Amino acid sequence: MGKNIVQKILEKHLIAGEMKKGSEIAIRIDQTLTQDATGTMAYLQFEAIGIPKVRTELSVSYVDHNTLQTGFENADDHRFLRTFAAKYGIYFSAPGNGICHQVHLERFGIPGKTLLGSDSHTPTAGGIGMLAIGVGGLDVAVAMAGYPFYLNMPEIIRVKLIGKLQPFVSAKDVILELLRRLTVKGGVGKIFEYGGDGVKTLSVPERATITNMGAELGATTSIFPSDEITFDFLKAQGRVKDFIELKADDDAMYDGEIEINLSDLEPLIACPHSPDNVVTVKSIEGLPVDQVCIGSCTNSSYKDLATVAEILKGKKIPPSVSLVISPGSKQVMETIEKMGYLRSIISSGARILENACGPCIGMGQAPATGSVSLRTYNRNFEGRSGTKDAKVYLCSPETAAVSALAGKITDPRKLDETIVISYPEVFEINDNLIFSPPLDPESVEIIRGPNIKPLPVSKPLSEKLQGSVLIKVGDNITTDHIMPAGAKILPLRSNIPAIAKYVFYNIDETFHDRALKKGGGFIVGGENYGQGSSREHAALAPMYLGIKSVIAISFARIHRSNLINFGIMPLVFENKEDYFKIERDDELLIEDYIEKLFRNETITVKNLTKNFVFFVKANLTPRQASIILKGGLLNFVKSVS
Repeated sequence: MGKNIVQKILEKHLIAGEMKKGSEIAIRIDQTLTQDATGTMAYLQFEAIGIPKVRTELSVSYVDHNTLQTGFENADDHRFLRTFAAKYGIYFSAPGNGICHQVHLERFGIPGKTLLGSDSHTPTAGGIGMLAIGVGGLDVAVAMAGYPFYLNMPEIIRVKLIGKLQPFVSAKDVILELLRRLTVKGGVGKIFEYGGDGVKTLSVPERATITNMGAELGATTSIFPSDEITFDFLKAQGRVKDFIELKADDDAMYDGEIEINLSDLEPLIACPHSPDNVVTVKSIEGLPVDQVCIGSCTNSSYKDLATVAEILKGKKIPPSVSLVISPGSKQVMETIEKMGYLRSIISSGARILENACGPCIGMGQAPATGSVSLRTYNRNFEGRSGTKDAKVYLCSPETAAVSALAGKITDPRKLDETIVISYPEVFEINDNLIFSPPLDPESVEIIRGPNIKPLPVSKPLSEKLQGSVLIKVGDNITTDHIMPAGAKILPLRSNIPAIAKYVFYNIDETFHDRALKKGGGFIVGGENYGQGSSREHAALAPMYLGIKSVIAISFARIHRSNLINFGIMPLVFENKEDYFKIERDDELLIEDYIEKLFRNETITVKNLTKNFVFFVKANLTPRQASIILKGGLLNFVKSVS
């Protein structure tokens, strides 16, 4: 029987376990990446393991999230990251060099390799044929120390692409179509492998747009073949030596198949406040827009910005619209300048932002009160933009540019022009903001600013868990709900006592104080609890506040792993109707649960306030149960080292 691409990569990297759907496997990790919002904590965790140098083939530390320096915190952390990277054998991509996923695709991604990143959009590298998985920072720290990465063997779903995209229909519309069909929960426990004749019509940046937003499906990762299109991209990057062909065998088997006819797609748009709230652009045409943002790790490539420049060429943005554009990397910026596209963008009235995540992570450009913001980003969760009542829509660069000119949401197919993009044979390659590890790391001093506090370590769980339900939340609660981002909060990422004050802040400002007063307790959630970002602070800060367990109808993959990593027990209702019987401040008691964790048996929870019992399961492997009982992955790794 033939193998698909995912099976071929996993087989070469398999260390333990059997590649049988649902079974736990361990794989070797070739490369890691971190960004500055997650990296500081990941490197403190790596340091605590006690390894003198990273043991991966390549590890890169990127600074792309917290580049606004309104106080000392971000600059101090950037200095810490730079000196830490030099000390431990890590490449350092400095502020201004670009967004981690765009830069990694350009300069480091290698087909057939495994990549673990402390950012949920790490699967972007699947566009170049990597098996790239987003995780929490502690998982990356452990991988850098040379330990394998554990995951449950996912289902492998083939997405068969046929046909060819019509003018003004883009790769963004492909992934929006999948989100429309499958929802933000539709990819949980799955890897999406793209195939079919339509794949040959998509460039590597277009493929990366699709794999990037596979994260919004909840997927473990997404991947494209490595073919002549990949070869051409690597050649233009001066990296032909990194190319290998990678394709599925003709008789490869899959756990399911989805077919998308690219020729039939039309421009799509995700309405507030979820990436799967997808409709056609023409169905909401005419809605006035106040702000248009183009960029992010989803749509900031050379192709994206060159297309936007061609649409804007010789035209002016109306005064009612603020158009901001963030190039994905210094290479993109320098290349659009060389090819003449930057002039067209600036002349139109657009504002050029730094080569960074920027508004996507709530770092500047918050929309006006109650306004409509049209963005080429990957998430439109309520309040993520920095303005709680703003209405954020997600769309393609083509739709964004045409709508910016019109001052209202407009189907880009109405533009009566032919867009032709000029491509350089070789991109502008200037790696002067990427710093290689020095040959004398022993001479490097790690510089720690006052914002970097000692790493909090969780304590082993007691044999009896008792406490109040501190908060009860609904379905699809995101890590933005649990641990908000933005310019005010993200600079505190290295200071857990300070950032913990904002846990659930936008839902219940009293959560922090009540948790401290009661010495911790329980969180109760609905379906898909913890979707969105990989930020482990959404588990680390609750651990600091004494949260013992989260009981939910279901969990998002990365957040569930982060809870386990920090010694918080994720429990699932056996009967989802029990969720509706529980209220905030109910006193819960869990006894005699330890052996049941290892045997994956039903655990009884007593609601002492309402005098009833309900049943939950942890669905942990014996290894995960051991991690929980040790108080988290860091304690576990140190105990077995």
